[in-house]
Amino acid sequence: MEVVALVPDREHVSARYRVAQYARHLEASGFRLRMEPLAEGAVARWRQFCRPRHDQIVLLQRKLLPLWQLLLLRKSTRALIYDFDDAVFFRDSYHRRGPHSLTRAIRFRATVNVADQILAGNSYLAATAGRLSSPEKVTVVPTCVDPSRYGMASHEHRGPACLVWIGSASTLKALNRSKPILERIGASFPGTILRVICDTFPEFEHLRVEQQPWSSATETAQLRSADIGISMLPDDLWSRGKCGLKVLQYMAAGLPVIASPVGVHREIIGQGTGFLPTCEQEWVDHLSELIDNRDLRGAMGREGRQRIEQSFNVDAWGPVIVERVKEAASHQ
Repeated sequence: MEVVALVPDREHVSARYRVAQYARHLEASGFRLRMEPLAEGAVARWRQFCRPRHDQIVLLQRKLLPLWQLLLLRKSTRALIYDFDDAVFFRDSYHRRGPHSLTRAIRFRATVNVADQILAGNSYLAATAGRLSSPEKVTVVPTCVDPSRYGMASHEHRGPACLVWIGSASTLKALNRSKPILERIGASFPGTILRVICDTFPEFEHLRVEQQPWSSATETAQLRSADIGISMLPDDLWSRGKCGLKVLQYMAAGLPVIASPVGVHREIIGQGTGFLPTCEQEWVDHLSELIDNRDLRGAMGREGRQRIEQSFNVDAWGPVIVERVKEAASHQ
């Protein structure tokens, strides 16, 4: 049986980490995964959703469709799975109109009600979906990584420390808002580098920024050759739905992590794997401690890698995905 994943784009980060990397698990269980980008425009979308899919399971990834499109899709397919890894029922942290959106709320309620199975990226998202639909059809499936793709950071070089931040332009605002922290670090530790893996880059007065355009071919090498991973988030409704991919990637590469104590960060970063500073001074103190202590960086990095292998490994969660697909396939 074919599983058709309707995704914003095949290269979208959520499509890669929450759909594509489970293809081999599905295929081993007799399901064939096909990624299909959502058509653009109402007419093209109508044609896409009118196509009979009664021998297919459709996995709708993240998108909140207008009600007529959602009902058309649901009518045309054998079963519908909805997967989401953001608080899509809110606007993002920096939207000029604030977080609350009636349109998003209505579409989200409709989506989780017509879906046969719901895959939520964290417990906060799952609880929200469960309140609006049937809790028994909601499963928490954390965003995972494949540790085999990541070599371990050695933490053996004795030169200036290299901090690393990876993300999209839309999340760079949180890094820019942490400029006072990073400027203090740059002034206190001359030569310290901030490696930014993105498609746009910040500028600092006292901290050298190493610009690394993102590429799937080079991201793991750029991570494991750094020393400390950082992730800043504002504490708001949108950020509480984030699934912590940055942190997971840092830990998979054997880096200690310093991250805002927001949402899933508190669940991922356990004792001995990193720090969760609550104010500017704590950020500066923890960054200073790790910059000064190469052995501590190595020990925390090893603990973090072990945590990824045990709890956020794609091979550990692949069977869960398969079971939910099987349940959807049994829908009549």
